[in-house]
Amino acid sequence: MNISFIGAGNVASSLGNLLSQAGHSVKYGTQNPAGNQLSVSDAISAAEIVCFAIPYFAMDAVLSENKSVLAGKIVIDITNAINMADWSPMFLGDDSGGEQTARLLPQSKVVKAFNTIFADAMKIDKQEFNGNKLTAFIASDDQDASAIVKQLADDAGFNGLIVGGIKNARHLEAIAHLNISIAFSGVGTHAGFTYVQRKA
Repeated sequence: MNISFIGAGNVASSLGNLLSQAGHSVKYGTQNPAGNQLSVSDAISAAEIVCFAIPYFAMDAVLSENKSVLAGKIVIDITNAINMADWSPMFLGDDSGGEQTARLLPQSKVVKAFNTIFADAMKIDKQEFNGNKLTAFIASDDQDASAIVKQLADDAGFNGLIVGGIKNARHLEAIAHLNISIAFSGVGTHAGFTYVQRKA
């Protein structure tokens, strides 16, 4: 599939590399393109799936500016609401960044995914933990988009798990906050969550 990342930081480049290794076409769009990077609008236009891996506080402006070109596309929100100075959580109450993205883009198929996985675990040689794969939780009101993103997660070497509608993005973002808190307690970012289900 044709996938564009808006942002080219550690998460975007690491996840993008996994998807590229799995056979997908991956491009990167930034506000100030360098090298092979595209402009944000060109990257969006070139993609079937657009992944946003930019700071949470930048989302409103970028989404509003590109709302029309994002219409009809699968939009994956990878962001977490954190204070960039110290990575402390920004609490959004009975709301979430994923739900905010969905409200801003009513004509897009918005999916919350990959926000619970550190970039350090998005490396081919560092994805498995004692033989277990990390879980990529997926929340969306669009079932077809959820299924496609689950396949992408599986392609990238994770276990994709669809957890229901976009309202559950608030739980995914809470998981991410917990992940960050544990990491800063001394565990580090070579860690993550695996959902285990007993087979009947």
